[in-house]
Parts: sequence; C-alpha cells; structure tokens
Amino acid sequence: MRSDRHSTGFWFLAAFFTLFVLFLYGPMFIIVLLSFQGPEGGLTFPLRGVSLHWFHKLAEGLGVVDIGAALKRSLALGLAVTVFTVLLSVLAGLAFRKKLAGGNTLFFVVVASLIMPSIIVSLGIGLEFRLLDSGIKKVLELLGMSGALEEYGTALGLFTSALGAHLTWTLPFGLLIMFAVFNRFNPAYEEAARDLGATPWQGFRHVVLPLIAPSVIGIGMFGFTLSWDEIARTSQAIGDVNTLPLELQGLTTTVTTPSIYALGTVTTVVSLGVMALAMGLAWWLGKRQKKGKR
Repeated sequence: MRSDRHSTGFWFLAAFFTLFVLFLYGPMFIIVLLSFQGPEGGLTFPLRGVSLHWFHKLAEGLGVVDIGAALKRSLALGLAVTVFTVLLSVLAGLAFRKKLAGGNTLFFVVVASLIMPSIIVSLGIGLEFRLLDSGIKKVLELLGMSGALEEYGTALGLFTSALGAHLTWTLPFGLLIMFAVFNRFNPAYEEAARDLGATPWQGFRHVVLPLIAPSVIGIGMFGFTLSWDEIARTSQAIGDVNTLPLELQGLTTTVTTPSIYALGTVTTVVSLGVMALAMGLAWWLGKRQKKGKR
C-alpha cells in the first residue's frame, strides 16, 4: 500500500525549486512593485504609497534621454529582426530537407555565433562597418564627390549593423526550431498534394505552412523578444543612436527615482504582451486545424 506522505527528498527538491523560482522571478516582481510607489517613493523598501506617479514622470521624459524615440527604435528593430528571422529560418529549414553540399559546415558556421561572446560579435561587426566606412569615403574621394563625402556619416545604423548583430543571435534559435520541426514532418502530406495536382508553391502554402505555422509563430516570438532585450550585441554595432535597453542601462547610473523601475515595468509588459500574442495565435491555429480535420 502506497503511503501519501512525501519523502524527505521530495520536500528538499520542492524547497530548492521554490527558491530557484524566487531567484529567477523575484527581481522582476520587486521592480514592478516598486514602480507603483507614490510621489515620495524611493528605490528601496518600504513602499511609500501606491500610484501611477512615476509612470507619468516617465512619459514626461528622463532628462535629456528621449525614451519615446528609443522605444520606437527598439520596436522597429524588433519587428525587422522578427521578419528576417522567420523568413530566413523557414527558407533554411526547407533547404536543409535535401542533402546540401557543405550543409554541415554551413550549419555549424551559423550556430557558432551562439557560443561566441556577445561583446566580441558586437565589436567585430562594428569594426567591419568602420572599415566599410573608410572604403566608401576613399571611393568618394577618388571620384571627386566632395559634396557626398562631406554629407556621408557612417554605415552603422539601426537597420544595417544593428540588424545584422541581432540576427547573429536570433537566427540560430530559429534554425534549430525549424530543423526540429522538419525532422518530425511527414512528407506524405506533400506527396498527396502533388498527386492531386498541386504545384510546389500550392503545396507549401496550403499544406506545409498551416502545419508548421505554430512553430513559425514561436520563431517570431523568439526573434522579437531576443532582439527587444539585447544589449551586448547592440552596444558597439548601432552607431550614434540607442535602443531602449541601452538607454535603460545608461539610466541606471544617473536616474535615482522609481522612474527607472517604471521603465523596466514597461519593457517587461511589452515582452509579456508579445509572448501572450504568440501563444494566443498558436492556440487559435491549433484549434482551427482540429476543426479542419473533423
């Protein structure tokens, strides 16, 4: 007869798991809680009143930092990274379904960026674009285009170097997900579509894509959230503008009010909102597929 009492090992593991969850999510809960303090609130406990005062202060701006512009830049970059990550991951997943010459080497080259230190990747990309700047300026000088040379600034930017830096972080995750999906994908569905006269594009659009859609949404979620929070790979590769995480990092040494916590809460809410949207879309697609099978 099995006893309902748990062993000592169970309670030890339960306590360890509880401590781990508190260590993982405790700082986030504390920041959210302290961001709702009253006007007299500080950066530490005890909590002094409850209000939205510091969110109003955040909306007014934090000194010379334009939080609104940084937020728009992060959103724009995150959306661009999401689109490129999804598109390239799906195309690579389809390509790797067939045996490619040098495919293994190509795979390891792409995934290698995961084990490279982020700051080294950022420094390398920044150096490449500075060399590109030197080359462009030299060409303009040789062509005698003095006006263009004076107006030229740098190729470093949000949708050039920063986009490339973020893709070195998001693409490997997207590729690994796609490879796992297609390893379990039954090609009989595509063969049946071809037997019924479907073209390769029709087979992909009406058969393959609906089946892999939840995974594609997951890749998009990874792409946006990883880009949204990235600091190290952006720091040396973005040029003369900053994303929201970089501004937040800089403000930690200058802002001494709960406004910094309000900003952290806003960024967390955006990440959670994207995750909720992705999970909702995946659930809706799954439900739709079940209805279609009936």
